[in-house]
Amino acid sequence: MAQITLTFPDGNARSYDAGVTAGDVAADISSSLRKKAISATVNGQHYDLQWPIDADSSIAINTMKDAVPALELVRHDLAHIMARAVQEIWPDTQVTIGPVIKDGWYYDFDRKEPFTPEDLATIEKKMKEIINKRDDVRTEIWDRPKAIQYYQDRGEPYKVELIESIPGDEPLRMYWHGDWQDLCRGPHLQNTGQVPGDCFKLMSIAGAYWRGDSDRAMLQRIYGTAFTNKEDLKAHLHMLEEAAKRDHRKLGREMDLYHMQEEAPGQVFWHPNGWTIYTELQDYMRRKQRADGYVEVNTPQVVNRVLWEKSGHWDNYQDHMFIVEVDEDHAREKTVNALKPMNCPCHVQIFNQGLKSYRDLPLRMAEFGSCNRYEPSGALHGIMRVRGFTQDDAHIFCTDDQIVAETEKFIKLLASVYADLGFTNWTIKLSTRPEKRIGSDESWDRVEAALGDACKAAGYGFELLPGEGAFYGPKLEFTLTDAIGREWQCGTLQVDPNLPERLDANYVAADGDKHRPVMLHRAVLGSFERFIGILIEEHAGKLPFWLAPRQVVVATIVSDADDYAMEVVAALRAKGIRAEADTRNEKINYKVREHSVGKVPIILALGGREVEERTASVRRLGEQQTKVMALDEIVAELALSATAPDLR
Repeated sequence: MAQITLTFPDGNARSYDAGVTAGDVAADISSSLRKKAISATVNGQHYDLQWPIDADSSIAINTMKDAVPALELVRHDLAHIMARAVQEIWPDTQVTIGPVIKDGWYYDFDRKEPFTPEDLATIEKKMKEIINKRDDVRTEIWDRPKAIQYYQDRGEPYKVELIESIPGDEPLRMYWHGDWQDLCRGPHLQNTGQVPGDCFKLMSIAGAYWRGDSDRAMLQRIYGTAFTNKEDLKAHLHMLEEAAKRDHRKLGREMDLYHMQEEAPGQVFWHPNGWTIYTELQDYMRRKQRADGYVEVNTPQVVNRVLWEKSGHWDNYQDHMFIVEVDEDHAREKTVNALKPMNCPCHVQIFNQGLKSYRDLPLRMAEFGSCNRYEPSGALHGIMRVRGFTQDDAHIFCTDDQIVAETEKFIKLLASVYADLGFTNWTIKLSTRPEKRIGSDESWDRVEAALGDACKAAGYGFELLPGEGAFYGPKLEFTLTDAIGREWQCGTLQVDPNLPERLDANYVAADGDKHRPVMLHRAVLGSFERFIGILIEEHAGKLPFWLAPRQVVVATIVSDADDYAMEVVAALRAKGIRAEADTRNEKINYKVREHSVGKVPIILALGGREVEERTASVRRLGEQQTKVMALDEIVAELALSATAPDLR
């Protein structure tokens, strides 16, 4: 039999017969390793311990201490164990697909009766019974006719359809967990007992169309979450509890910020309080960009398809665009336009007006551009995922030699904005060349190195995302980590030599010839709608004082204080503080509770003594204790707090 050589992480190598399994290799090393082994990494690929290895390879044996493969296997096996549990409890249920997702897994079922929240506890109990049985997991390769016949005999039409959709030359792998079987690529653990029985929880039930097609059957989806230890599960569940408290949709109602309705799906109706946050944030960004050398422009929202065809968006992005047909001057053929889904082609149109010289570069062009993109209704989520939004969008037209300096400058701008808004924990990811791309390897080498050098020059490291760049250039992604550990990708910088080429943008260089500029697409916040949602959840509604829509409520304890309350409000407003009076005939505790729910940062309580002494009792949101302060002192202190960070 042919021999192969397997090389281990420490550089040592051993020879084996071709077809040896990773499980055999682990046993050859030691019996204790074979017991602990859960999978292997072979030539960088995740391998089941039962799969044969037929050629010289690098190999590493994984145990539960190897966090990434261990977590993948635990979640993957739990998806199968859950499906097995469901079918053992309700044998008439048909199974479909059950992939691993972020933080856990889901599995879709076809069952006549709807699952209930109480059913989740029943399923969990059965899953733990299966885990405790320590049933062996085994795998085989089947041909298509055998697999199709197997599922037809068992009344599993969804599995038959899945097999028929798999490319003809792809092998079909079957897995058994005990006597329960599923079609699956794998890998899996070696027995059900390797799954930690106290580190998972079934979370929720939802509807899902078969294969995402609204014309197909509606299935029932059960979501689960799992980790490799109890501590991580507990931390995750606590994070979810915190996330529910911070949900921007809940806080948006309590703070009276906005609403959404069926007649305008994915569009935001901003109320006065919410629009105050929006405009304060926009004014702040306008000042920051102006100070950083940007010129601000505004471009049309409805643009003829001709421009979108030239830019390439019509062919590649049309499914996400809102099309507008106009019968201009009663012409026989309607003119086809589209609401702009992005601002970049329009910015090139401004750049192209008049002859540009190398002396005009870099040209930093910013727009608070109102865009519209079609998002499926099921993907919409409060103001985090909408169809109509405004970006803090900008494009930097520059030369190749200016990429490093402009990128470094942008990173420093972004860092200062994030710090002002309370975000200090963020990372940079550099997405590099994909397999399908334009441009030479030399140009990709140069631009990727430029982005990396800019990060280092700005004082930041970065994580590489190989192959994740656009077909025309690499990009930087800036990811925030919020107060409860969630990540939000917000800022971006994308190098683009393609759009200036397509839209014939050029400048006159020092040599007198025309050259193409490089276009840097960049955003700090992304969309205002989404970023405001992130801000609300980051601060649990307790926004920084300068951003709070209702900054101060002056609440009277007795009616004799009403006139003084109006005087206090006037003094605060004179200093630019958003203040209002509450002189209703209600008890002060009632007023405090109501305004605390609305996340008003400061409540000034006024009684007879405060009127006489020209003071106020100051209560800060989240604090039980109050402090009596002189009116002049209060106004001076709050005036400073109400000033945006860039103006202090």
